[in-house]
Amino acid sequence: MAEKFDSLEEQLEKFVENIRQLGIIVSDFQPSSQAGLNQKLNFMVTGLQDIDKCRQQLHDISVPLEVFEYIDQGRNPQLYTKECLERALAKNEQVKGKIDTMKFAITFLNAVENPLGHPGTDSLSVGILSCISCFYSCL
Repeated sequence: MAEKFDSLEEQLEKFVENIRQLGIIVSDFQPSSQAGLNQKLNFMVTGLQDIDKCRQQLHDISVPLEVFEYIDQGRNPQLYTKECLERALAKNEQVKGKIDTMKFAITFLNAVENPLGHPGTDSLSVGILSCISCFYSCL
């Protein structure tokens, strides 16, 4: 997989360098530099064709639109991955807290229902457990 990206990265670096050189030629254009300008324009066309060839290798790659928004905002796209992981960890902690609370509630209600180890029929504790379960499912 990395080879696909390496090839694209190499082609893009060549293309950017060619554009930079083309800009230098155009900014200080002299009639005698017409042949060099034509050569750089041809290199630019060839570079675009090479980039297009790389596109065919990467057709199955999907990039979330949020990554492009990060780039448009001038932010590092790697921050998107970091923030996604942080959100996932926070949600994981939240769910773990809910699970722990439910385990505690079930243990507590079982102790209330069965103080001597006998099956209980305390409808109040069953109702409380039901309310706690409903409350956490709404979060």
